[in-house]
Amino acid sequence: MTSRKHPWRLAAAAALTAWLVLSFWWAASEVRQPAILTGYVPDPEGVARFLEELPEPYFAQAGADAMRQAVPVDTFLYRQMDRAHRARYGTPFVVGRQGIGDCVSWGAMHAVYCAEAVDWATGKLAEPPKMPASEAIYGGARVEARGRDGSGRSPVGGWSDGATGWGAARWLRDWGVVYREDVLGHDLRTYDKARAKAWGAYGCGGQGDDGKLDARAKRHPCRHVVAVKTWDELVAAVTSGYPVTIASSVGFNSGNRDADGFCAASGTWMHQMCVIGVRFGNRTGGLVCNSWGNYVGGGKFPPDQPDGTFWAEKSAIERILAQGDSYAIGSVDGFAYRQIDNGDWFQPPPQEDK
Repeated sequence: MTSRKHPWRLAAAAALTAWLVLSFWWAASEVRQPAILTGYVPDPEGVARFLEELPEPYFAQAGADAMRQAVPVDTFLYRQMDRAHRARYGTPFVVGRQGIGDCVSWGAMHAVYCAEAVDWATGKLAEPPKMPASEAIYGGARVEARGRDGSGRSPVGGWSDGATGWGAARWLRDWGVVYREDVLGHDLRTYDKARAKAWGAYGCGGQGDDGKLDARAKRHPCRHVVAVKTWDELVAAVTSGYPVTIASSVGFNSGNRDADGFCAASGTWMHQMCVIGVRFGNRTGGLVCNSWGNYVGGGKFPPDQPDGTFWAEKSAIERILAQGDSYAIGSVDGFAYRQIDNGDWFQPPPQEDK
């Protein structure tokens, strides 16, 4: 009788219940379900111009020795990133989370840190590396690398989001790395999306910097940056300890990884990430480091695979590389073949290291 006289009460109760269920689900999943932030801008003409500047534009040329000696062995470079981070900061390495459409700088930043962590592990660097500041790469890729005025006098980069893969590669090669530290009046110890936005407009260092941070970046150039166009090049690079930035329109499933740690290619992401591992056997693919924090659950391979990463099938990686804006980040000594100690690099870490 009451339900016939007051149907609105039942409707309101149902609506309230649905709202509470949805709110609970959102609160529970918020940590792993950020907004999909990308920011890659394809520019084939810019890529072509950049490659003309390189004496050996492709890894097959610059890393010919690594190509000849490459062995298809499972490789997990994130372990060197984790060990370097523990040694420098006393905490495990954690995949970061971008706050605007600055994915290009995050993919490049993760790759640089990986390359320097491997150099430290192999004795090329005396100390474990500091984390690079992604905001400097973002500003440099949007302004200085494109030949625009990086003095910070005006917002010549514009206020839209996004950058090119080649822009970040050129910035790293011709300028370099600014690290997460308090430097020249900029406290860069933690990521700041507002800073990234502003530096994307004014260039590295932001408004009024007058090129001072550009000069600081040039103290730490990544002289060895080359394009990677094929799966074989990527395998030779990663198995010798050289991570690869990957920029493309290829998207992936944002739900959980499958039991083997893979996310299937799906949809479109205008996005840059980086590859920090390869695997072979029953399923062949590359380990992709994203920049959305711990956004995806599911299976892992091996068990210490970092949160915020996923395996991509070889065919998906090949589609990405075919778009032509992916780059290997080399050692301080270039792209020589390095035979890595499997006992140290490929076995699960001791329990106490987790």
